[in-house]
Amino acid sequence: MTQSFKPTTVAIGDLVAHPANVRTNSPETYASENIAHLKASIAVLGLLQPLLVQKIDGKFGVLAGGRRHAALLELAADKAAKGFTNSTKIDCRLVSEDCDVTTALSLAENITQAPMNAIDEFEAFARMMEVDGQTPETIAKTFGTTVAAVKGRLRYGLIHPDIRAAARAKSITLDTMKAFADHPSQEVQREVFEALTKEDNHVQAYTVRNALKSRGVQVSDDIGAFVRKDYEARGGAIAADLLDEHSVLEDSALVETILLEKLAAAAEEARAEIGFAWADAVIQYDYAAMADYGRVYPGPVEPDEKGSRRVDEITAELEKLEHEMENEELEDEAYNELYERVDALEAEARDLREAYSTEDLASSGVIASWSHGKISLHVGMVRPEDKTERSGKGTGAPSDKGAADGDEITYPASLTEDLKTERAMALGAAMAMHPEATLDLTLFKLVTDVLTSGLGVTQAIKVDARQEYRTHAKMDEIDGTSLEQVAAAHDALNLSWADDAKSPADQFALFRALDAGEKAKLVAYATAATTQSCFARDRQRDSLMHDFEVEIMPDIRAHWTPNAALFNRFKKAWLLKILGEELGLAQEAVTLASSTKKQVVEFCEKLFAEPFATLTEAQRAAVAAWCPPMMQTAGVEPVDAGESETPVDATGVAKAA
Repeated sequence: MTQSFKPTTVAIGDLVAHPANVRTNSPETYASENIAHLKASIAVLGLLQPLLVQKIDGKFGVLAGGRRHAALLELAADKAAKGFTNSTKIDCRLVSEDCDVTTALSLAENITQAPMNAIDEFEAFARMMEVDGQTPETIAKTFGTTVAAVKGRLRYGLIHPDIRAAARAKSITLDTMKAFADHPSQEVQREVFEALTKEDNHVQAYTVRNALKSRGVQVSDDIGAFVRKDYEARGGAIAADLLDEHSVLEDSALVETILLEKLAAAAEEARAEIGFAWADAVIQYDYAAMADYGRVYPGPVEPDEKGSRRVDEITAELEKLEHEMENEELEDEAYNELYERVDALEAEARDLREAYSTEDLASSGVIASWSHGKISLHVGMVRPEDKTERSGKGTGAPSDKGAADGDEITYPASLTEDLKTERAMALGAAMAMHPEATLDLTLFKLVTDVLTSGLGVTQAIKVDARQEYRTHAKMDEIDGTSLEQVAAAHDALNLSWADDAKSPADQFALFRALDAGEKAKLVAYATAATTQSCFARDRQRDSLMHDFEVEIMPDIRAHWTPNAALFNRFKKAWLLKILGEELGLAQEAVTLASSTKKQVVEFCEKLFAEPFATLTEAQRAAVAAWCPPMMQTAGVEPVDAGESETPVDATGVAKAA
């Protein structure tokens, strides 16, 4: 039977919860944090949709509109909210007291309203600004959110119409559509969209971002931030974005010109300071192209009396600092400060005991390049036409000294903990890239922990929905391969359901509508984020995780590459031992024995970044596979405490794993 409802007005103070409201048993629906947007909207725009009410014991029970009711109660109690008190009357529709379908009415109002399409929301925000004359600030006030959140939605609403239409038609995903917002120009967006869809029917977010990088430089990129001031001073065109960090420097040629000028200035400054013959600059240092260049190194010199005293002081302080750094209870910030102090002291000592020869300075120079967000200087370079047969200490020529002094490679506690973190990050990347297998593991862990005898099948993963916090002394310097892989996995996630503006119940409904493959990716990504810092599994201690890791991460080098951040924490003797004994580069180890540790680290970093063309197949295979033994998927246990320079608690390692 069709129901008719009489329009009426009711004071806020006379409204109460109705027992037939289908959300009565879900108090979290009415929590302050879940109705903040609604409260803000009512405060600015008023109540746009009347409540459905029924008389109950002299009051009016809210049959449909419980969240609006909760927002009105908060406004009435909020002294800062103008125009709302307990006596303020609001529009309602009155259900007769003899109605016998009250629960059906409440349910109908809650389930027949389709959730708003995300693209509709983005476009509505854009129309509010373009047509209604609103600003991000006034929109934020209306919906009880931040200006930054509003600008984020506005950016998506201003994406080229053809791309938004493709997202509506589901020919591209919502995340792919959002990726086009990385460039503010709709014309550039359209050109890239047409080019990508012509080449591939399945366009992904990361391919869009990569393509947009060729159409300018974002001001938030390291190069963009470095050249922006000079770029603007020269009148370079900027595609402005609502969020400044997403604005784009459109003239890539001008960006490159300014960057090269700055690199050349840095190279010239170094040339003048040290006394080299020439200076040059390249944006990217190509090790293959530089293979024909030679290189000279400073040779040992005898410091004067004052210098000798300073060297003795530095030696004493370094011994003290190295002892302090072995303290396992040292906070990260304090450890980093000690590490930086050690670097500075070692550099000062080298400068006092080493110098380039006059002959070397006359034939060598310095090349500046851009690397890892900063200027990198390559000093002592000798051009092919200037290379001559020479010998002596200044050239870094091979000596009769052996590759190493016999020191055994050990892993101090601080390094051990950081290697655990790096291995966990690599494992997390592998898990995110194998969603089906990780989903099975997560469900198996959850089910067996509940349904079996209570002895967990593995302690290696946490199924408690808390992201593992990762600590590392030099997090900003470690190899970023696993981070990039996890970021790519995140870009591939369907997060259309995860909208803070929607209630948890609405988000859950959208989540349940996802297909099994999308859910597997989400669960795998979340589980990967809980992976604890660890070393290789021992089959006897945790056979499940041992076998699982072998399956999804047979080679950690697919997710992690040794770099300077690791090599800097090894002794020079250890590095030479690795080169000579583990990588089969005995001649190189002998040659580098007379070099400084910094030069050995630079050699190792280049070697692992891009194995040299001169390597034999065996050497290349060794370089491609090498990592500290405890980080291997099926590697050996860390060195026993009795053999280590700094004891490592094997029980603690097993527990962490």
